[in-house]
Amino acid sequence: MLLHGFTHTGASWTGVIEAMGERYRALAPDIRGHGTASRARPITLARVLHDLDRLAPQKFVLAGYSMGGRIALHVALALPERITNLVLIGASPGIADPGRRAQRREADERLAAELQRLSIEQLADRWAQTPVLADQPQAVAAVARADRMRNTPEGLAGALRGLGTGALSSLWDRLGELSMPVTLIVGDRDARFRQIAQQMAQRIPAAELVIVGAAGHAVHLEAPREVAKLI
Repeated sequence: MLLHGFTHTGASWTGVIEAMGERYRALAPDIRGHGTASRARPITLARVLHDLDRLAPQKFVLAGYSMGGRIALHVALALPERITNLVLIGASPGIADPGRRAQRREADERLAAELQRLSIEQLADRWAQTPVLADQPQAVAAVARADRMRNTPEGLAGALRGLGTGALSSLWDRLGELSMPVTLIVGDRDARFRQIAQQMAQRIPAAELVIVGAAGHAVHLEAPREVAKLI
């Protein structure tokens, strides 16, 4: 099961799925507020966990990118007996400090209100300038933009409010509970999340940290074959 990031859809995993080949059955659902699930309500972690619980097989490998990685951590802690391996790409367990998390929640609410006033074209162009994404190769940026166009401003605003970093609880103190093997993938150019991954690796019992050279935040878009091999 492959979980996409904020403003993306399950289609963002196409390159990875193709590289994995027919030997594997890949599930890449659209998370509430995104793509075909843009109108699904309510957009809450509880409902997303319910959706994934119903869709997933009894045993499965779980991979998530960015927002999808944050959600994947919650899934892994809720369904540890069903997940054989956990793969996290450019992911974070959240914001540990309650005060900073509250500030982020307020900032996300302001941003959500702004996004609702944009067209999907304007939103896609604006999100591409996010610092952690701004250095993407042109071809990768074009694929990412095409995927963002599958969304709606209203759906993404709802997802930011319900599934954003400020909305979800911190899991830093629970990383030690992860019983399955965990692979942390991060791009060499992604300095911020490389540091987070290094800190996570120190807290997870069975963690492997893989730094992919010449890649940024969205490693699965920039190096799909390598990510497929790691999964």
